Amino acid sequence: MARPSHICSALTRWLLLLLVLSVAAFPPMLADPTYGPIPGMSDIYSQYWGTERPFPGNFTDPIFPTEDGPPAEDDYIWQNLLAAEWMIFEFYQQGVERFTEADFIRIGMPPTTKLRLMEIRNNEAGHLRIFQNMISPTSIKPGPCKYRFPLTDPLSYLAVMTVIEVSSMAFLTGLVQDAKVDWNKGALAAISQTEARHETWALIDLWKVSPFAGPADTTFPYANQILYSTHGLVVEGSCPPENPEYPYPLQALPPLWAAENTESMAPGAVLTLLFPDPKNQPVFDEYTQYYAVFFHGLLNLSIPIETAGYPERPITVTIPAACEAKGIIIALIADEEGAPTKESVVAGPAVILEQPAALGLALVKSGPNPT
Repeated sequence: MARPSHICSALTRWLLLLLVLSVAAFPPMLADPTYGPIPGMSDIYSQYWGTERPFPGNFTDPIFPTEDGPPAEDDYIWQNLLAAEWMIFEFYQQGVERFTEADFIRIGMPPTTKLRLMEIRNNEAGHLRIFQNMISPTSIKPGPCKYRFPLTDPLSYLAVMTVIEVSSMAFLTGLVQDAKVDWNKGALAAISQTEARHETWALIDLWKVSPFAGPADTTFPYANQILYSTHGLVVEGSCPPENPEYPYPLQALPPLWAAENTESMAPGAVLTLLFPDPKNQPVFDEYTQYYAVFFHGLLNLSIPIETAGYPERPITVTIPAACEAKGIIIALIADEEGAPTKESVVAGPAVILEQPAALGLALVKSGPNPT
């Protein structure tokens, strides 16, 4: 018969093992905003030069609510943004792990390219923590999924990185329009300024072009439509089952792009429209007039399109020549002129990179928009 001391010892070991496993599965302090390095106080979000994942990117479970009650008014916005940020952080983290300083020098990039990418990775880790902390304790904070990125070579990696940074400006300005709380609007604007610095570095140092996009960057009112276009990067079934729907609310619109034989994406160019997902195609009503709507700067320009006979008859449209060839143009298909509501959008959006122009065209020829 086992002695009581042996039983107690075995029970103690079992309890200790259970405690270790529970801590490993979910650090209980992660829900505390003061736990770990704090953005704005710790230099890990700027000057960490290791390849290991910086906090909180090294924790991959969702953070569960720690209080009962209704969600805060803007929680869904921060949940959407945190889910997207996990993808962006992972893109930079995988690039840091895969490519060396020599890889970038070999393709003619500055010797500081790898360091700058690490610094951006650090900033994105800080965004993860900021967004986690902006979600109220009554709502779940989503964890990362598994992603597939175009990491075949350093040049294509930098091309996608540039589109991510340029596009971030458009959906962040959209999220500002969705936010109800003034403090949250200011916080979103502050994050967009950091993304603008990333974008400026890429345009000047990597592509040797002017960083200036005219008097205003492109603003787009339906941020979730841009966020949904990232679904193709998510490995199906890989997201934590506890994660909320991404993005919420979800429209699941047919993606929009230009045909691979496109010769120019400049204003005035004629595009043949492509809807690349065979399982998600637009259905056009024969009695409805549809429009290609182009957002550029603070402008909104609509061009009537002919949809009769689609898909046997391709749909073509001319990018408005009135648009300046700067920054980005965001295009979509709507059943009302100007796409006045998100419900009026029937396909898209697509982000058209005007600057640098050669990169924008190369991305079209490589396939649908990676953002």
